[in-house]
Amino acid sequence: MTNAPNSTREAFERARPFALTLLFGAAAFTITLAGTRIIADIIGPVFLALVITISLHPIRLWLGSKRMPEWAVSGLMLLAAYLLIFLLALAVIVAVAQVAALLPQYTDQLDAAIANAGNTLHQLGVESEQIQAVIASIDPGQIAALATSLLSGMAGVLTNLAFLIAVLFFLVFDTDATRQSLRTLGDRFPNPVAALNNFAASTRNFMGVNTVFGFAVAVIDAVALLILGIPGAFVWGVLAFVTSFIPNVGFLIGMIPPALIALLEGGPGLMIAVIAIYSGINLLSDSLIKPRVVGDTVGLSTTVTFLSLVFWTWVIGPLGALLAVPLTLLTKALLIEADPRTWWALPLIAGKPKRTKKKPKSKQE
Repeated sequence: MTNAPNSTREAFERARPFALTLLFGAAAFTITLAGTRIIADIIGPVFLALVITISLHPIRLWLGSKRMPEWAVSGLMLLAAYLLIFLLALAVIVAVAQVAALLPQYTDQLDAAIANAGNTLHQLGVESEQIQAVIASIDPGQIAALATSLLSGMAGVLTNLAFLIAVLFFLVFDTDATRQSLRTLGDRFPNPVAALNNFAASTRNFMGVNTVFGFAVAVIDAVALLILGIPGAFVWGVLAFVTSFIPNVGFLIGMIPPALIALLEGGPGLMIAVIAIYSGINLLSDSLIKPRVVGDTVGLSTTVTFLSLVFWTWVIGPLGALLAVPLTLLTKALLIEADPRTWWALPLIAGKPKRTKKKPKSKQE
């Protein structure tokens, strides 16, 4: 008699069509997605604070091994997190200010470039009316307005920054209690806890690798631009570092502005030189050096990574592009790795076959 409820439930599970389960899951996901978009301004800074806390966790472990009091360890962790945010925010603010001063200087060059492009299209057989319509829709004077709007929009960024600082304070001081709770829950719910540990370890690897390689590439790009005489080398170096966290297309986003400035400053030859330098450095870093040094740090296929970039940018905005990989890792941990019945999907997401295993390998904090 005691096995009757379990037998009934198992019979129901066998009788329920997989398509029905998929349909209910898609409906629940759609509702969750709608709610996520509504509170995107909250989710973005909170998750960024979580990623920063996870990335700095090895420092906490090292300080803890020195037998320091927990409050002192948390305080030093908080100072490290605040210093990181301050340096990054300062670099971005300086870069935006330099962009605001730099772009208006190229209004005349843009007018000439647009006119030359119109003449080229006319020689290729494009109707004059169509060319004039395209030229009329491009107003070089809007560049200064765009730069000014970037500066005025810093108020909103600073507001989110204040919220981020507050969230970091609570996350850092709750880290030890959260670790103890997960250790206790691991005995009762081993698979979800192992999945969360894998998420933390993979996120920490991804952020660490991209920080080191992104900084190195940004410095090399800035020095190369400085040698070529491209104005705003510091700006484009900061942009290259920030976009290094954007998967697949980050280096292209960081390359386009300095390439355009090179075109206006020195013509097509200088632009081609900038493109060649950026492409060569990116190929050397992402395709040759990084895979040999760290291998696959996240376990996501190229297609899944690119789709996650598009998806999370649409869900929570530009911050979603920077956090696309960690957000996807968390989604994978909660929806796939936490339940043994969905482990069959892991090779599909990783893009390569994996050996069958009883449960995901736990990477303890």
